[in-house]
Amino acid sequence: MRSVAIIGGGITGLTTAFRLSQSRVPVVLYEAGDRIGGPIRTINENGYVSEYGPNTILETSPKITSLINDLGLEQRRLDSNPAMNTNFIVRNGKMMPVPRSLLRFATSPLFSIRGKLRIGLEPFIRAKPKTEDESLGDFVQRRFGREFLDFAINPFVTGVYAGIPENLSVRYGFPKLKALEDTYGSVMLGAILGRRKRKERGEIKKTEAKKLSFDDGLQVLPDTLHAKLGQAVELRSKVTRLRQTADGWTLTFTRNGREEQRHHAAIVLTATAYNIAQIQIEADELANLSLLKEIVHPPVARIVLGFRREDVTDPLNGFGFLVPKAENLNILGSTFSSSIFPNRAPSGHVLLTTFIGGCRQPELANLPEEKLFDLTLLDLQRILGVRGKPTYRHHWLFPQAIPQYNVGHKKFVDLMDTTETHLPRLYFAGSYRDGISAGNCIVSGHDVADRVVQFLEVSNRSPSPHAILS
Repeated sequence: MRSVAIIGGGITGLTTAFRLSQSRVPVVLYEAGDRIGGPIRTINENGYVSEYGPNTILETSPKITSLINDLGLEQRRLDSNPAMNTNFIVRNGKMMPVPRSLLRFATSPLFSIRGKLRIGLEPFIRAKPKTEDESLGDFVQRRFGREFLDFAINPFVTGVYAGIPENLSVRYGFPKLKALEDTYGSVMLGAILGRRKRKERGEIKKTEAKKLSFDDGLQVLPDTLHAKLGQAVELRSKVTRLRQTADGWTLTFTRNGREEQRHHAAIVLTATAYNIAQIQIEADELANLSLLKEIVHPPVARIVLGFRREDVTDPLNGFGFLVPKAENLNILGSTFSSSIFPNRAPSGHVLLTTFIGGCRQPELANLPEEKLFDLTLLDLQRILGVRGKPTYRHHWLFPQAIPQYNVGHKKFVDLMDTTETHLPRLYFAGSYRDGISAGNCIVSGHDVADRVVQFLEVSNRSPSPHAILS
């Protein structure tokens, strides 16, 4: 059996390769860089354990759980401290807990009485046509009112996408939200009535899902996948061209300055959208993927700071806080990293992970490192009562961070769907298509592996000359 090529060594590509190998499908994973894991990367310095990319994985699907178990990582996983599940939103310069029950919502100072009454009208708002591609901002304002948009959805979108709700497509960026309106005519009623169906699918609401990591940080997951895959992973191998053949694809890649070619039964594209856009496709059907470079990826700076416990006034009893645009601060939000998991900071110290830039203020992300530290400290002083100098600091810049599922994203989805239809041995998976979180990417890799296996099984049984197996 010819091997399947996976292009991109992030968590989607690694999951795809592992699942295919479990089905006894030979794989080769091509990664252009010198390491695997994509944005999942853990830094351990001076007793501080910080994350380059996501801080946690939300266990919203049994496919995530099964991957961890199949890798033998049950004993190394860490569930977040349940006492630290509270999320905060800044309003009028103060952190306010996000209400998680009807009673707490009724008494919460986060929203005014008028705002709460407007939110309560949501079940009576008429649904829009299913075919319309509406922005999340327009959707939320129409259904819940302006205050909910400004002080709930705006900071939430900042925390998830580093995006702007007025730009993001509700249909493609938040499909489950739009599906509730389409199916039940109301988001609130749908959230209640749809519980049984979610349970049947094995899905868990994000607000109820466990947040997890591992004893040595999230990098444990890609490192373990890499170890399982062994020589199937080829680093510093940049794919430049794909040429369709009668029974698969000829793949051209460069390594150590030399160009090489290999033949594969199928190709799975899990790299970033802007890197996939650079790959030349030679096929019977026109397949120009350069359009994918138009998917917006805003810059985001991540500032990690350690402090002595006594130098932070706030008790840090929660997951972290998000900042609405209306607050006019420099930072987008901050995660209380040492509150969520144990051993993330030395004894008597705390660790905070803060974000700057995104679509809201992209120019700030590219500021010099010292300026970013100054801006971060200024806002943390206002919100958390931070005083004194940091005992640890680290800065990372993501020049192209999170893919934005903006209004008009349909053209990218249509391109991928059409390409897969006309070129059945070519597949797309990853954050640019199936959701941006680490959990979404794991599920995406699992699902695309299933699709490839099914295709290979059908091709194996087929008597046609295009069968993959000789």
